[in-house]
Amino acid sequence: MTNEKLIKDYYAAYEQKDWNMLTGLLADGFVFNSPNDDHIDLATYKQRCWPNSASIKKFDIDKMVIDGDDAFVTYNGHTNDGRIFRNTEYFRFVDGKIKENACYFGPGISYPDNKAAK
Repeated sequence: MTNEKLIKDYYAAYEQKDWNMLTGLLADGFVFNSPNDDHIDLATYKQRCWPNSASIKKFDIDKMVIDGDDAFVTYNGHTNDGRIFRNTEYFRFVDGKIKENACYFGPGISYPDNKAAK
């Protein structure tokens, strides 16, 4: 599986609310980072982040830059209630799986507080 496909499937797992699909893309020792999370493990990620999948309608990838086993993705996320949020994420890959995801967002844009127009 290509790194581009891994990224697209990562977001598709959120759209489809499919935890098993998501975990099948992740390497052993997966970690997640954000302004609110510092290298959290998969169990903590499931508890803190995965519940957001219930509110996700879709992702529109704006830009994807892949350099070997590193990638940056900027996207617009759409919630079921019409809100839009925009994030940039860094992915690191190991042995054909996602080893790390770091999500970057800021005030006024971060989910779920965004009140942007549809």
